[in-house]
Amino acid sequence: MEGVIRIAIGQINCTVGDLEGNGKKIVEYIEIAKEKGADIVTFPELTITGYPPEDLIFKQRFVEENIDILNRLSRHTEGITAVIGFVDRRGGDLFNAASVIQNGKIVGIHHKHLLPNYSVFDEERYFKRGKDSPIFEIKGVPFGVNICEDIWQIEGPTRIQVGQGARFICNISASPFYAGKRKLREETIQDQAKRYGVPIIYTNLVGGQDELVFDGQSVAVDRNGNIVTRANAFREDLLFVDLSVEKTVELQGVTGVTRELDGIEEVYEALKLGLSDYVRKNGFNKVILGLSGGIDSSLVATIAADALGRENVIGVSMPSMYTSQTSIDDGRELAERLGITIFEIPIEPVYHAYLSILRPFFAGREEDITEENIQARIRGNILMAISNKFGYLVLITGNKSEMSVGYATLYGDMAGGLGVIKDVPKTMVYELARYRNRIGYVIPERVLVKAPTAELRYNQKDSDSLPPYEILDPILKAYIEEDKDKNEIISSGFEEATVEKTIHLVDRSEYKRRQSPPGIKITPKSFGKDRRMPITNKYRG
Repeated sequence: MEGVIRIAIGQINCTVGDLEGNGKKIVEYIEIAKEKGADIVTFPELTITGYPPEDLIFKQRFVEENIDILNRLSRHTEGITAVIGFVDRRGGDLFNAASVIQNGKIVGIHHKHLLPNYSVFDEERYFKRGKDSPIFEIKGVPFGVNICEDIWQIEGPTRIQVGQGARFICNISASPFYAGKRKLREETIQDQAKRYGVPIIYTNLVGGQDELVFDGQSVAVDRNGNIVTRANAFREDLLFVDLSVEKTVELQGVTGVTRELDGIEEVYEALKLGLSDYVRKNGFNKVILGLSGGIDSSLVATIAADALGRENVIGVSMPSMYTSQTSIDDGRELAERLGITIFEIPIEPVYHAYLSILRPFFAGREEDITEENIQARIRGNILMAISNKFGYLVLITGNKSEMSVGYATLYGDMAGGLGVIKDVPKTMVYELARYRNRIGYVIPERVLVKAPTAELRYNQKDSDSLPPYEILDPILKAYIEEDKDKNEIISSGFEEATVEKTIHLVDRSEYKRRQSPPGIKITPKSFGKDRRMPITNKYRG
Protein backbone atom coordinates (compact mmCIF):
# COMPACT_ATOMS: atom_id res chain seq x y z
CA MET A 1 0.00 0.00 0.00
CA GLU A 2 1.32 3.41 -0.99
CA GLY A 3 2.12 5.62 1.97
CA VAL A 4 1.51 2.80 4.46
CA ILE A 5 3.88 0.47 6.29
CA ARG A 6 2.16 -2.68 7.48
CA ILE A 7 3.86 -4.30 10.50
CA ALA A 8 3.13 -7.83 11.70
CA ILE A 9 3.87 -8.51 15.36
CA GLY A 10 4.90 -12.16 15.65
CA GLN A 11 4.15 -13.00 19.28
CA ILE A 12 5.37 -16.60 19.35
CA ASN A 13 6.04 -19.28 21.97
CA CYS A 14 9.69 -20.32 21.67
CA THR A 15 11.28 -23.29 23.42
CA VAL A 16 14.73 -22.82 24.91
CA GLY A 17 17.27 -24.89 23.02
CA ASP A 18 14.90 -25.97 20.23
CA LEU A 19 16.81 -24.11 17.56
CA GLU A 20 15.29 -26.01 14.64
CA GLY A 21 11.76 -25.88 16.05
CA ASN A 22 11.98 -22.16 16.76
CA GLY A 23 13.37 -21.56 13.29
CA LYS A 24 10.53 -23.49 11.69
CA LYS A 25 7.95 -21.44 13.60
CA ILE A 26 9.62 -18.20 12.53
CA VAL A 27 9.35 -19.27 8.88
CA GLU A 28 5.66 -20.11 9.31
CA TYR A 29 4.92 -16.67 10.72
CA ILE A 30 7.00 -14.92 8.03
CA GLU A 31 4.97 -16.66 5.32
CA ILE A 32 1.65 -15.69 6.92
CA ALA A 33 2.86 -12.10 7.33
CA LYS A 34 3.75 -12.02 3.61
CA GLU A 35 0.32 -13.35 2.63
CA LYS A 36 -1.31 -10.58 4.68
CA GLY A 37 0.73 -7.90 2.95
CA ALA A 38 3.11 -7.04 5.79
CA ASP A 39 6.21 -5.00 5.06
CA ILE A 40 7.86 -5.85 8.40
CA VAL A 41 7.44 -8.81 10.75
CA THR A 42 8.93 -8.66 14.23
CA PHE A 43 9.71 -11.50 16.64
CA PRO A 44 10.60 -11.62 20.36
CA GLU A 45 13.98 -11.28 22.03
CA LEU A 46 16.36 -14.22 21.43
CA THR A 47 13.76 -15.80 19.16
CA ILE A 48 16.05 -18.50 17.83
CA THR A 49 17.49 -19.71 21.14
CA GLY A 50 14.44 -19.14 23.33
CA TYR A 51 14.66 -17.04 26.49
CA PRO A 52 16.52 -17.33 28.78
CA PRO A 53 19.07 -19.78 27.31
CA GLU A 54 21.27 -19.43 30.41
CA ASP A 55 24.48 -21.51 30.35
CA LEU A 56 23.65 -23.06 26.97
CA ILE A 57 25.32 -19.91 25.71
CA PHE A 58 28.65 -21.19 27.02
CA LYS A 59 28.43 -24.07 24.54
CA GLN A 60 30.25 -22.89 21.43
CA ARG A 61 28.34 -25.19 19.10
CA PHE A 62 25.02 -23.89 20.42
CA VAL A 63 25.95 -20.34 19.46
CA GLU A 64 27.23 -21.47 16.06
CA GLU A 65 24.02 -23.36 15.30
CA ASN A 66 21.84 -20.39 16.26
CA ILE A 67 23.83 -18.22 13.81
CA ASP A 68 23.54 -20.89 11.12
CA ILE A 69 19.76 -20.91 11.52
CA LEU A 70 19.62 -17.12 11.31
CA ASN A 71 21.45 -17.28 7.99
CA ARG A 72 19.05 -19.96 6.73
CA LEU A 73 16.07 -17.86 7.77
CA SER A 74 17.27 -14.98 5.60
CA ARG A 75 16.33 -16.99 2.52
CA HIS A 76 12.65 -16.68 3.50
CA THR A 77 12.58 -12.87 3.63
CA GLU A 78 12.16 -12.01 -0.05
CA GLY A 79 9.65 -9.19 -0.18
CA ILE A 80 9.59 -8.55 3.56
CA THR A 81 11.73 -7.21 6.41
CA ALA A 82 12.13 -9.47 9.45
CA VAL A 83 13.40 -8.52 12.91
CA ILE A 84 14.68 -11.66 14.63
CA GLY A 85 16.40 -12.09 18.00
CA PHE A 86 19.50 -14.29 18.29
CA VAL A 87 22.88 -14.63 20.02
CA ASP A 88 25.58 -12.84 18.03
CA ARG A 89 29.31 -13.47 18.36
CA ARG A 90 32.05 -10.98 17.57
CA GLY A 91 35.51 -12.33 18.28
CA GLY A 92 35.32 -13.77 21.77
CA ASP A 93 32.32 -11.69 22.84
CA LEU A 94 28.64 -12.64 22.80
CA PHE A 95 25.73 -10.23 22.36
CA ASN A 96 21.99 -10.33 22.85
CA ALA A 97 21.15 -9.26 19.33
CA ALA A 98 18.36 -8.30 16.94
CA SER A 99 18.99 -8.89 13.25
CA VAL A 100 17.21 -6.88 10.57
CA ILE A 101 16.85 -8.94 7.39
CA GLN A 102 15.50 -7.43 4.17
CA ASN A 103 14.93 -9.29 0.92
CA GLY A 104 17.19 -12.18 1.82
CA LYS A 105 20.02 -10.10 3.24
CA ILE A 106 21.02 -9.24 6.82
CA VAL A 107 21.25 -5.45 6.55
CA GLY A 108 22.18 -4.76 10.14
CA ILE A 109 22.30 -5.96 13.74
CA HIS A 110 21.46 -4.17 16.98
CA HIS A 111 23.27 -5.35 20.11
CA LYS A 112 21.34 -4.86 23.33
CA HIS A 113 22.79 -1.96 25.33
CA LEU A 114 21.15 -2.31 28.70
CA LEU A 115 21.64 -5.76 30.22
CA PRO A 116 19.37 -6.44 33.21
CA ASN A 117 21.18 -8.03 36.11
CA TYR A 118 18.52 -8.13 38.82
CA SER A 119 15.56 -10.25 39.83
CA VAL A 120 15.44 -13.27 37.47
CA PHE A 121 17.83 -11.64 34.99
CA ASP A 122 21.53 -12.46 34.80
CA GLU A 123 22.49 -11.10 31.39
CA GLU A 124 25.85 -9.61 32.34
CA ARG A 125 26.99 -13.17 33.04
CA TYR A 126 26.62 -13.95 29.35
CA PHE A 127 26.65 -10.86 27.16
CA LYS A 128 28.67 -7.76 26.42
CA ARG A 129 26.87 -4.44 26.17
CA GLY A 130 26.18 -3.08 22.72
CA LYS A 131 27.53 0.34 21.83
CA ASP A 132 26.04 1.27 18.46
CA SER A 133 22.43 2.25 17.79
CA PRO A 134 21.89 1.67 14.07
CA ILE A 135 18.78 2.75 12.21
CA PHE A 136 17.25 1.10 9.16
CA GLU A 137 14.91 2.02 6.32
CA ILE A 138 11.63 0.68 4.97
CA LYS A 139 9.87 2.44 2.07
CA GLY A 140 12.25 5.35 2.58
CA VAL A 141 11.25 5.72 6.24
CA PRO A 142 14.03 5.37 8.86
CA PHE A 143 13.26 3.28 11.95
CA GLY A 144 15.08 1.95 14.98
CA VAL A 145 15.27 -1.54 16.46
CA ASN A 146 16.19 -2.21 20.07
CA ILE A 147 15.75 -4.94 22.68
CA CYS A 148 13.66 -5.17 25.86
CA GLU A 149 15.49 -3.22 28.59
CA ASP A 150 16.70 -0.74 25.97
CA ILE A 151 13.20 0.78 25.88
CA TRP A 152 12.90 1.08 29.67
CA GLN A 153 15.63 3.68 30.15
CA ILE A 154 15.42 7.37 29.19
CA GLU A 155 19.10 7.56 28.24
CA GLY A 156 18.96 4.43 26.11
CA PRO A 157 19.15 3.55 22.42
CA THR A 158 15.66 4.95 21.70
CA ARG A 159 16.88 8.50 22.34
CA ILE A 160 19.91 7.96 20.10
CA GLN A 161 17.91 6.33 17.30
CA VAL A 162 15.27 9.08 17.28
CA GLY A 163 18.08 11.63 17.29
CA GLN A 164 19.44 9.95 14.16
CA GLY A 165 16.10 10.32 12.43
CA ALA A 166 14.16 7.16 13.31
CA ARG A 167 10.44 7.80 12.83
CA PHE A 168 9.24 4.70 14.66
CA ILE A 169 10.79 2.10 16.96
CA CYS A 170 10.48 -1.69 16.98
CA ASN A 171 11.35 -3.16 20.36
CA ILE A 172 11.63 -6.93 20.71
CA SER A 173 11.32 -8.28 24.22
CA ALA A 174 11.13 -11.23 26.60
CA SER A 175 9.44 -9.61 29.59
CA PRO A 176 8.28 -12.20 32.15
CA PHE A 177 4.94 -11.96 33.86
CA TYR A 178 4.07 -11.17 37.43
CA ALA A 179 0.84 -9.71 38.75
CA GLY A 180 0.77 -6.01 37.82
CA LYS A 181 3.67 -6.21 35.34
CA ARG A 182 1.59 -5.50 32.22
CA LYS A 183 0.43 -2.12 33.53
CA LEU A 184 3.97 -1.12 34.50
CA ARG A 185 5.33 -2.27 31.14
CA GLU A 186 2.69 -0.46 29.10
CA GLU A 187 3.07 2.77 31.05
CA THR A 188 6.82 2.70 30.36
CA ILE A 189 6.30 2.22 26.62
CA GLN A 190 3.63 4.94 26.55
CA ASP A 191 5.95 7.37 28.34
CA GLN A 192 8.77 6.69 25.88
CA ALA A 193 6.48 7.13 22.87
CA LYS A 194 5.30 10.51 24.21
CA ARG A 195 8.80 11.59 25.21
CA TYR A 196 10.28 11.02 21.75
CA GLY A 197 7.14 11.58 19.66
CA VAL A 198 7.36 8.31 17.73
CA PRO A 199 5.17 5.19 17.54
CA ILE A 200 6.59 2.14 19.32
CA ILE A 201 5.86 -1.40 18.16
CA TYR A 202 6.54 -3.70 21.11
CA THR A 203 6.80 -7.46 20.52
CA ASN A 204 6.82 -9.64 23.63
CA LEU A 205 7.51 -13.34 24.06
CA VAL A 206 4.74 -15.70 25.15
CA GLY A 207 5.03 -19.09 26.87
CA GLY A 208 6.31 -20.90 29.93
CA GLN A 209 10.00 -21.56 30.63
CA ASP A 210 10.76 -23.33 33.92
CA GLU A 211 9.67 -20.88 36.64
CA LEU A 212 8.96 -18.03 34.23
CA VAL A 213 5.83 -17.26 32.27
CA PHE A 214 5.85 -14.76 29.41
CA ASP A 215 2.43 -13.25 28.89
CA GLY A 216 2.74 -11.80 25.40
CA GLN A 217 0.35 -8.83 25.35
CA SER A 218 2.48 -7.10 22.73
CA VAL A 219 1.34 -3.55 22.00
CA ALA A 220 1.42 -0.84 19.37
CA VAL A 221 1.55 2.65 20.86
CA ASP A 222 1.10 5.84 18.83
CA ARG A 223 3.37 8.88 19.11
CA ASN A 224 1.03 10.46 21.66
CA GLY A 225 1.39 7.47 23.97
CA ASN A 226 -2.00 5.89 23.27
CA ILE A 227 -2.23 2.11 23.12
CA VAL A 228 -3.81 1.46 19.75
CA THR A 229 -3.86 -2.32 19.95
CA ARG A 230 -2.79 -5.18 22.18
CA ALA A 231 -2.08 -8.81 21.27
CA ASN A 232 -3.65 -11.72 23.11
CA ALA A 233 -2.55 -12.63 26.62
CA PHE A 234 -0.87 -15.99 27.27
CA ARG A 235 -1.16 -17.33 23.74
CA GLU A 236 0.51 -16.91 20.39
CA ASP A 237 -0.71 -14.16 18.12
CA LEU A 238 0.08 -12.42 14.85
CA LEU A 239 -1.07 -8.84 15.15
CA PHE A 240 -1.09 -6.39 12.23
CA VAL A 241 -0.76 -2.62 12.49
CA ASP A 242 -0.59 -0.04 9.70
CA LEU A 243 1.60 3.06 9.87
CA SER A 244 0.71 6.05 7.70
CA VAL A 245 3.96 7.61 6.49
CA GLU A 246 3.00 10.99 5.12
CA LYS A 247 4.36 14.06 6.90
CA THR A 248 4.26 12.20 10.21
CA VAL A 249 4.22 8.53 11.01
CA GLU A 250 0.82 7.67 12.46
CA LEU A 251 -0.83 4.44 13.51
CA GLN A 252 -3.92 4.34 11.31
CA GLY A 253 -5.24 0.79 11.19
CA VAL A 254 -5.03 -2.33 13.29
CA THR A 255 -6.41 -5.84 13.53
CA GLY A 256 -6.88 -8.18 16.44
CA VAL A 257 -7.74 -5.83 19.29
CA THR A 258 -8.12 -7.83 22.51
CA ARG A 259 -9.57 -7.04 25.91
CA GLU A 260 -7.54 -6.51 29.08
CA LEU A 261 -7.58 -9.28 31.67
CA ASP A 262 -8.24 -8.35 35.28
CA GLY A 263 -5.66 -9.11 37.98
CA ILE A 264 -6.83 -12.49 39.26
CA GLU A 265 -7.75 -13.70 35.76
CA GLU A 266 -4.22 -12.87 34.59
CA VAL A 267 -2.72 -14.92 37.41
CA TYR A 268 -4.96 -17.90 36.67
CA GLU A 269 -4.05 -17.80 32.98
CA ALA A 270 -0.36 -17.49 33.84
CA LEU A 271 -0.51 -20.59 36.03
CA LYS A 272 -2.29 -22.53 33.29
CA LEU A 273 0.26 -21.58 30.67
CA GLY A 274 3.22 -22.16 32.98
CA LEU A 275 1.95 -25.64 33.82
CA SER A 276 0.98 -26.67 30.30
CA ASP A 277 4.28 -25.55 28.78
CA TYR A 278 6.34 -27.16 31.54
CA VAL A 279 4.55 -30.45 30.94
CA ARG A 280 4.59 -30.25 27.13
CA LYS A 281 8.11 -28.92 26.67
CA ASN A 282 9.57 -31.52 29.04
CA GLY A 283 7.91 -34.43 27.26
CA PHE A 284 5.22 -35.41 29.78
CA ASN A 285 1.64 -36.31 28.93
CA LYS A 286 -0.08 -36.72 32.30
CA VAL A 287 0.27 -35.31 35.80
CA ILE A 288 -0.51 -36.79 39.20
CA LEU A 289 -1.11 -35.13 42.56
CA GLY A 290 -2.36 -35.88 46.03
CA LEU A 291 -6.00 -34.87 46.51
CA SER A 292 -6.49 -34.15 50.19
CA GLY A 293 -9.85 -32.39 49.97
CA GLY A 294 -8.14 -29.13 50.97
CA ILE A 295 -8.07 -25.82 49.13
CA ASP A 296 -4.53 -26.08 47.76
CA SER A 297 -4.80 -29.48 46.12
CA SER A 298 -8.29 -28.60 44.87
CA LEU A 299 -6.97 -25.48 43.12
CA VAL A 300 -3.94 -27.27 41.63
CA ALA A 301 -6.12 -30.09 40.30
CA THR A 302 -8.49 -27.55 38.76
CA ILE A 303 -5.69 -25.59 37.09
CA ALA A 304 -4.22 -28.86 35.79
CA ALA A 305 -7.54 -30.02 34.34
CA ASP A 306 -8.06 -26.63 32.67
CA ALA A 307 -4.50 -26.52 31.31
CA LEU A 308 -3.98 -30.13 30.25
CA GLY A 309 -7.43 -31.61 29.80
CA ARG A 310 -9.23 -33.72 32.39
CA GLU A 311 -8.03 -36.98 30.81
CA ASN A 312 -4.43 -36.05 31.66
CA VAL A 313 -4.88 -35.45 35.41
CA ILE A 314 -4.82 -38.18 38.07
CA GLY A 315 -5.68 -37.48 41.69
CA VAL A 316 -4.76 -39.80 44.55
CA SER A 317 -6.60 -39.68 47.86
CA MET A 318 -4.36 -41.06 50.64
CA PRO A 319 -6.38 -40.95 53.85
CA SER A 320 -5.03 -41.81 57.29
CA MET A 321 -6.77 -42.26 60.61
CA TYR A 322 -6.62 -38.47 60.98
CA THR A 323 -8.37 -37.72 57.69
CA SER A 324 -11.95 -36.59 58.11
CA GLN A 325 -14.72 -38.13 56.03
CA THR A 326 -15.60 -34.63 54.79
CA SER A 327 -12.10 -34.26 53.32
CA ILE A 328 -12.43 -37.59 51.51
CA ASP A 329 -15.88 -36.61 50.24
CA ASP A 330 -14.68 -33.17 49.10
CA GLY A 331 -11.82 -34.71 47.12
CA ARG A 332 -14.21 -37.14 45.43
CA GLU A 333 -16.70 -34.39 44.61
CA LEU A 334 -13.98 -32.22 43.12
CA ALA A 335 -12.70 -35.10 40.95
CA GLU A 336 -16.23 -35.84 39.78
CA ARG A 337 -16.94 -32.22 38.89
CA LEU A 338 -13.63 -31.90 37.03
CA GLY A 339 -14.04 -35.28 35.38
CA ILE A 340 -10.55 -36.41 36.41
CA THR A 341 -9.49 -39.87 37.55
CA ILE A 342 -9.15 -40.40 41.31
CA PHE A 343 -7.69 -43.36 43.20
CA GLU A 344 -7.86 -44.02 46.91
CA ILE A 345 -4.82 -45.52 48.68
CA PRO A 346 -5.16 -45.56 52.49
CA ILE A 347 -1.79 -45.03 54.21
CA GLU A 348 -2.68 -46.28 57.71
CA PRO A 349 -1.19 -49.80 57.24
CA VAL A 350 2.07 -48.35 55.93
CA TYR A 351 2.16 -45.77 58.71
CA HIS A 352 1.81 -48.43 61.41
CA ALA A 353 4.55 -50.46 59.73
CA TYR A 354 6.85 -47.44 59.99
CA LEU A 355 6.01 -46.94 63.64
CA SER A 356 6.63 -50.62 64.35
CA ILE A 357 10.05 -50.52 62.72
CA LEU A 358 11.04 -47.32 64.50
CA ARG A 359 9.59 -48.20 67.93
CA PRO A 360 12.90 -49.50 69.38
CA PHE A 361 14.64 -46.26 68.39
CA PHE A 362 11.84 -43.97 69.58
CA ALA A 363 11.23 -45.75 72.91
CA GLY A 364 10.59 -43.35 75.77
CA ARG A 365 9.90 -40.37 73.51
CA GLU A 366 6.56 -38.66 72.97
CA GLU A 367 5.00 -38.46 69.53
CA ASP A 368 5.71 -35.14 67.84
CA ILE A 369 6.22 -33.67 64.37
CA THR A 370 8.30 -36.73 63.46
CA GLU A 371 5.20 -38.90 63.20
CA GLU A 372 3.41 -36.18 61.24
CA ASN A 373 6.25 -35.99 58.73
CA ILE A 374 6.26 -39.77 58.29
CA GLN A 375 2.69 -39.53 56.96
CA ALA A 376 3.64 -36.83 54.47
CA ARG A 377 6.64 -38.87 53.32
CA ILE A 378 4.55 -41.99 52.82
CA ARG A 379 2.25 -39.98 50.57
CA GLY A 380 5.21 -38.56 48.68
CA ASN A 381 6.63 -42.06 48.16
CA ILE A 382 3.33 -43.34 46.81
CA LEU A 383 3.04 -40.51 44.30
CA MET A 384 6.66 -40.91 43.20
CA ALA A 385 6.25 -44.68 42.79
CA ILE A 386 3.25 -44.17 40.48
CA SER A 387 5.19 -41.45 38.66
CA ASN A 388 8.16 -43.79 38.10
CA LYS A 389 5.99 -46.64 36.91
CA PHE A 390 3.83 -44.70 34.46
CA GLY A 391 5.91 -41.62 33.61
CA TYR A 392 3.53 -39.08 35.15
CA LEU A 393 4.77 -35.72 36.43
CA VAL A 394 4.09 -35.20 40.15
CA LEU A 395 2.66 -31.78 41.02
CA ILE A 396 3.26 -30.50 44.53
CA THR A 397 0.46 -28.44 46.02
CA GLY A 398 2.20 -26.20 48.57
CA ASN A 399 1.55 -22.45 48.38
CA LYS A 400 3.95 -19.54 48.94
CA SER A 401 2.81 -18.91 52.51
CA GLU A 402 3.63 -22.48 53.50
CA MET A 403 6.92 -22.52 51.59
CA SER A 404 7.91 -19.25 53.24
CA VAL A 405 7.59 -20.50 56.81
CA GLY A 406 8.61 -24.12 56.21
CA TYR A 407 5.11 -25.51 56.68
CA ALA A 408 5.99 -28.35 54.30
CA THR A 409 7.81 -31.67 54.58
CA LEU A 410 11.02 -32.45 52.75
CA TYR A 411 10.69 -35.70 50.75
CA GLY A 412 6.98 -35.61 51.53
CA ASP A 413 4.56 -33.02 50.19
CA MET A 414 7.58 -31.23 48.68
CA ALA A 415 8.46 -34.26 46.50
CA GLY A 416 7.58 -33.69 42.86
CA GLY A 417 8.47 -32.05 39.58
CA LEU A 418 6.64 -28.70 39.66
CA GLY A 419 5.08 -26.44 42.28
CA VAL A 420 2.10 -24.94 40.47
CA ILE A 421 1.12 -22.55 43.29
CA LYS A 422 4.54 -22.31 44.96
CA ASP A 423 4.54 -18.53 44.40
CA VAL A 424 0.86 -18.00 45.25
CA PRO A 425 0.12 -16.69 48.78
CA LYS A 426 -2.59 -18.57 50.68
CA THR A 427 -5.02 -15.66 50.60
CA MET A 428 -4.65 -15.51 46.81
CA VAL A 429 -5.28 -19.27 46.62
CA TYR A 430 -8.79 -18.56 47.87
CA GLU A 431 -9.20 -15.68 45.40
CA LEU A 432 -8.20 -17.93 42.51
CA ALA A 433 -10.55 -20.70 43.66
CA ARG A 434 -13.48 -18.29 43.88
CA TYR A 435 -12.61 -16.82 40.48
CA ARG A 436 -12.62 -20.29 38.92
CA ASN A 437 -15.95 -21.15 40.55
CA ARG A 438 -17.47 -18.03 39.01
CA ILE A 439 -16.58 -19.40 35.58
CA GLY A 440 -18.00 -22.82 36.45
CA TYR A 441 -18.59 -24.34 39.86
CA VAL A 442 -16.05 -27.12 40.49
CA ILE A 443 -14.43 -26.58 43.91
CA PRO A 444 -16.89 -27.60 46.64
CA GLU A 445 -18.05 -24.69 48.79
CA ARG A 446 -17.09 -26.57 51.95
CA VAL A 447 -13.45 -26.53 50.79
CA LEU A 448 -13.60 -22.73 50.62
CA VAL A 449 -15.03 -22.21 54.10
CA LYS A 450 -13.46 -24.88 56.31
CA ALA A 451 -10.40 -24.05 58.41
CA PRO A 452 -7.12 -24.98 56.65
CA THR A 453 -5.53 -28.14 58.07
CA ALA A 454 -2.86 -30.67 57.13
CA GLU A 455 -4.79 -33.39 59.06
CA LEU A 456 -1.63 -35.02 60.41
CA ARG A 457 -3.05 -35.28 63.92
CA TYR A 458 -6.51 -35.10 65.47
CA ASN A 459 -8.26 -31.70 65.30
CA GLN A 460 -5.19 -30.07 63.73
CA LYS A 461 -5.51 -26.62 62.17
CA ASP A 462 -2.91 -24.43 60.45
CA SER A 463 -3.72 -21.69 62.96
CA ASP A 464 -2.35 -23.91 65.76
CA SER A 465 1.18 -23.07 64.66
CA LEU A 466 0.81 -20.14 62.25
CA PRO A 467 -0.79 -16.69 62.46
CA PRO A 468 -4.03 -16.36 60.48
CA TYR A 469 -3.18 -16.10 56.78
CA GLU A 470 -4.75 -12.66 56.45
CA ILE A 471 -2.09 -11.48 58.93
CA LEU A 472 0.73 -13.79 57.84
CA ASP A 473 0.62 -12.99 54.12
CA PRO A 474 1.15 -9.19 54.44
CA ILE A 475 4.09 -9.81 56.79
CA LEU A 476 5.60 -12.29 54.33
CA LYS A 477 5.12 -9.86 51.44
CA ALA A 478 6.85 -7.09 53.37
CA TYR A 479 9.77 -9.28 54.44
CA ILE A 480 10.31 -11.38 51.30
CA GLU A 481 9.12 -9.26 48.39
CA GLU A 482 9.81 -5.77 49.76
CA ASP A 483 12.93 -6.59 51.86
CA LYS A 484 11.61 -4.67 54.87
CA ASP A 485 13.23 -5.30 58.24
CA LYS A 486 11.53 -6.26 61.46
CA ASN A 487 11.09 -2.70 62.78
CA GLU A 488 9.62 -1.44 59.51
CA ILE A 489 7.06 -4.25 59.50
CA ILE A 490 6.14 -3.73 63.16
CA SER A 491 5.73 0.02 62.57
CA SER A 492 3.16 -0.72 59.87
CA GLY A 493 0.83 -2.16 62.53
CA PHE A 494 1.76 -5.80 63.19
CA GLU A 495 2.44 -7.30 66.60
CA GLU A 496 6.12 -7.60 67.45
CA ALA A 497 5.92 -11.24 68.57
CA THR A 498 4.09 -12.26 65.39
CA VAL A 499 6.62 -10.49 63.18
CA GLU A 500 9.60 -11.98 65.02
CA LYS A 501 8.15 -15.49 64.83
CA THR A 502 7.39 -15.14 61.12
CA ILE A 503 10.87 -13.86 60.27
CA HIS A 504 12.43 -16.67 62.28
CA LEU A 505 10.37 -19.28 60.42
CA VAL A 506 11.29 -17.80 57.03
CA ASP A 507 15.00 -17.62 57.77
CA ARG A 508 15.35 -21.11 59.17
CA SER A 509 13.48 -22.69 56.22
CA GLU A 510 15.88 -21.61 53.48
CA TYR A 511 17.46 -25.07 53.29
CA LYS A 512 14.05 -26.59 52.56
CA ARG A 513 13.27 -24.21 49.74
CA ARG A 514 16.59 -24.98 48.05
CA GLN A 515 15.41 -28.60 47.76
CA SER A 516 11.94 -27.89 46.45
CA PRO A 517 10.94 -28.21 42.78
CA PRO A 518 10.62 -25.10 40.61
CA GLY A 519 7.41 -23.11 40.91
CA ILE A 520 5.61 -20.77 38.55
CA LYS A 521 6.45 -17.11 39.22
CA ILE A 522 3.46 -14.79 39.61
CA THR A 523 4.69 -12.26 42.23
CA PRO A 524 7.40 -9.59 41.86
CA LYS A 525 9.81 -11.70 43.93
CA SER A 526 9.56 -15.48 43.97
CA PHE A 527 11.82 -18.03 45.63
CA GLY A 528 14.71 -19.25 43.51
CA LYS A 529 16.32 -16.90 40.99
CA ASP A 530 14.53 -13.88 42.42
CA ARG A 531 15.62 -14.33 46.03
CA ARG A 532 19.04 -15.85 46.69
CA MET A 533 19.60 -16.02 50.43
CA PRO A 534 22.40 -17.99 52.06
CA ILE A 535 21.42 -21.11 53.98
CA THR A 536 24.16 -20.63 56.56
CA ASN A 537 23.27 -17.17 57.80
CA LYS A 538 23.48 -15.61 61.25
CA TYR A 539 22.16 -12.18 60.28
CA ARG A 540 18.81 -11.44 61.89
CA GLY A 541 18.38 -7.73 61.14
